[in-house]
Amino acid sequence: MKISFLGTGTSQGIPVIACNCNTCTSVDLRDNRLRSSVLIETDDNIFVIDAGPDFRQQLLREKVTRLSAVIFTHEHKDHISGLDDIRAYNYISKKPMDIYAEERVRNALAREYAYVFAEKRYPGIPQMLIHNIENKPFEINKTPFIPVRVFHYHLPILGYRVKDFCYITDASFIPDEEKEKILGVKVLVINALRKEKHISHFNLSEAIKIVDELNPGRTYLTHISHLMGLHSEIENDLPDNVYLAYDGLSLII
Repeated sequence: MKISFLGTGTSQGIPVIACNCNTCTSVDLRDNRLRSSVLIETDDNIFVIDAGPDFRQQLLREKVTRLSAVIFTHEHKDHISGLDDIRAYNYISKKPMDIYAEERVRNALAREYAYVFAEKRYPGIPQMLIHNIENKPFEINKTPFIPVRVFHYHLPILGYRVKDFCYITDASFIPDEEKEKILGVKVLVINALRKEKHISHFNLSEAIKIVDELNPGRTYLTHISHLMGLHSEIENDLPDNVYLAYDGLSLII
């Protein structure tokens, strides 16, 4: 199984002209982060978890010529607002894109992309086949997905375990019964926004505490704000087998 990080940043974490901090002026490409998303290649399938505003740019960069499905963690704009760009894959495959999301997220997609769900549809719009999921295991083309319920402040969202890989973003709390689903993974990806405490995201120390508790083989931190600091400096201070992810990083599991 191959994992590719399409983006590892946040809407706070993109270098902007108005910010003169060390991260935003860094020439290290690992400090230049697009919105968080991950590509999973397994069993002849290619899946994407989340499709934010940088979706098209990310897929072009990684030369992704086909997609099996898009799976969503939650409905915030930085995770859904690039979905219109699946229309290129509709054209290639000659069929709707399979979309997997909870009912609440599906309703948000219907609001965001009302023209896709309208009774009278304009020719050439994105074609989507929505599959409602719950916090129960499901399969996509025989690839098993185990949802992991986490909380983004008060908002219940989903992480996903796929075989020996688990992806969690935008979390600030994981219930004990959900942590059991993560035990034994070879690679855990978990969000760590910054060093300082945040109301709806794990900070660095909280993410490392989760890693210490679950003891995965390797951990990669994602959904990283520019407030975290420079990649080269932060990674030097991380525990063994914990790394900062960066856009374009690929792993074989």
